[in-house]
Amino acid sequence: MSRNIFCSGVYMNREYSWLLFNDRVLDQAEDRTNPLLERCKFLSIFTSNLDEFYMVRVGSLYNQMMVSPSSKENKTKLTASEQTDGILAETKPRYKRRAQVWRELKKELKATGLKILSADELAEKQKKQAGEYFASHILPYLSPLVIDAKHPMLRFANRSMCIVYDLNKGDKGMIGLLPVPEKLPRIVELSGGKKKSIMTIEELIKAFGPLCFSGYTVKDSALIRVTRNADFETDESDVDSEYDYDFSKYLKDKIDMRASLDVVRLEINTASDKIKNFIIKNLGLKKSRCFSVSDCLDYKFLFSLDKYFPSEVAATLKYPPFKGRTPEKLKEGVLAQVMKEDVFLSYPFDGMDTTFVRLLNECAQSEKVRSIKITIYRLSSRSKVVDALLKACENGKDVTVVIELLARFDEESNMYYANLLAEAGCTVIYGMGNYKVHSKIVSIVLEDGDKVRYITHLGTGNYNESTAKQYTDLNIITSDDKIGEDAVAFFRNIAIANAEHEYSRLLVAPETLKKGFVELIDREIERAKKGEPSRMIMKMNSLTDRELIEKLISASKAGVRIDLIVRGICCLIPGVEGVTENITVKSIVGRFLEHSRIYAFGDGDDAQVYISSADLMTRNIDKRVEIAAPVLDKSIRKKIRGLLDLLLADNVKGRYLTDRGKYVKREIAEGEDLIDSQAAMLEER
Repeated sequence: MSRNIFCSGVYMNREYSWLLFNDRVLDQAEDRTNPLLERCKFLSIFTSNLDEFYMVRVGSLYNQMMVSPSSKENKTKLTASEQTDGILAETKPRYKRRAQVWRELKKELKATGLKILSADELAEKQKKQAGEYFASHILPYLSPLVIDAKHPMLRFANRSMCIVYDLNKGDKGMIGLLPVPEKLPRIVELSGGKKKSIMTIEELIKAFGPLCFSGYTVKDSALIRVTRNADFETDESDVDSEYDYDFSKYLKDKIDMRASLDVVRLEINTASDKIKNFIIKNLGLKKSRCFSVSDCLDYKFLFSLDKYFPSEVAATLKYPPFKGRTPEKLKEGVLAQVMKEDVFLSYPFDGMDTTFVRLLNECAQSEKVRSIKITIYRLSSRSKVVDALLKACENGKDVTVVIELLARFDEESNMYYANLLAEAGCTVIYGMGNYKVHSKIVSIVLEDGDKVRYITHLGTGNYNESTAKQYTDLNIITSDDKIGEDAVAFFRNIAIANAEHEYSRLLVAPETLKKGFVELIDREIERAKKGEPSRMIMKMNSLTDRELIEKLISASKAGVRIDLIVRGICCLIPGVEGVTENITVKSIVGRFLEHSRIYAFGDGDDAQVYISSADLMTRNIDKRVEIAAPVLDKSIRKKIRGLLDLLLADNVKGRYLTDRGKYVKREIAEGEDLIDSQAAMLEER
């Protein structure tokens, strides 16, 4: 069995597994059964994913090399340096594949009526028009620079593009820099011809940028982009010397550091060794971290291509629009219905605005509701959730918001909302010690006559109206007293920084979630040993925790049938004879981002099913505050089990991990129905 350094026995390195996940994203850009403009978006997502991977994961490995160069990860026993070298080698063929995908997409866009031009493809009339636009709309915003003793080297901003010029003035060679302004429109439309023609701002500047260097001869140029390390550590003990010190002030200083952290990747689109070597030397980079790129450096502009087509044409090039439904039972009100029975919501097929946000607004107005407590990790830019909480506070409700300031790349947004809520009179808590609060829970306490009642919302995804339209997530709203009491205790423990608490129904990391799952796995192992039916189905984004992987291996050896639906990273290789032969691993990448976490133990009426905010990653179950909630309602449990069966049957978007560490599409038998699980869920609306 031929494998690379990233696979060892039944283990796969997490970074390599992530690269394989991003390959599956690029698969969707190639898949001609997807609408053309959606394929363009998948290409953009592939690129932004890779950017974040280098900023965070490669950045983390970079930090590890500096601090602990000899330490090894616990599965494939690779050092940070060995992992980094392997990642750099694996990245190069992915750039080549991306470039090929882009060439094909450009051809198809052109055939559909849109030409995306490079600087050397401009016709004479277009060149004149582009030059006039450059002079009037771009040139005033440019800041050219020639490097010499009085003009020091720029500190290139993270993911910002810059054109580097090889210049001559007389017999003196010099280097010129021309940053591409980020605030200018990314696309310029050019007239002429039957097809619409557009070009990116960087291509336009590349074509006419030499005009900025009057008196110089331009010998060569290169468009570059640097990626900086964005992985920084925070520790509550750093601010413990002042018991009332505001953690947000400390965090703001840390965020500001991102702009000055070291470069971990250089992308450049030239064959010029002189320019390349100059940049590498000035950045202090190894050549292995420099990638020659023949296509675009940034594909965010692909999300706006639809406006360059007639609306009726654009509609055929995108997924059909849909609106999340409002379950019939909730149309008369959410609050009253939840008091009668548990409510199940599945995003994006159910609409967040008309269900969850409506619940919060009803609570804000209800005379019975006394308090609302919520955990927040990521919010939309114009959050209706925050609006409802502000309204509740204004109406005299006790509103407590646990907002995680350390949600990566959302820190500043969360600090803004934290200040807004605090100024309105809400109680705002930033988290708990050095644990990120990643849980998705709302606790509502009501007075019903002389009785205290509880409503609890438990979910797998963020309280974010934007991502609720793009991510698949599950939610349960219940009036169960035991869960309600657990929820109240949960927020009380967050407030007093107490992680050590045994809950009645909820499994809460870092204390009881892993322990609870281990006990449930052991139950299935004992059943298998007795010859009784045993089964586990687990759906998550990532599986990396060594202890839980070993427990799954033990279950497989005992004969437990295990189906894992893992969208992204999976460090367990299935199908290895005598070890993981009873385990299957499936990944689904489709129109929506698979984001729900479901853990089902058993295969019958006594099966126990949990929905959770946690993946089976060490960071989630040992280093975060996460919740796994039992599904108590039999009808909801049946719906979730039906969903799992549908996902397992998906033979269109599903890919299987083989014992060789590769993801493959299963061959479809003659006469077999095609099943796209997400499309089927849309049809059921």
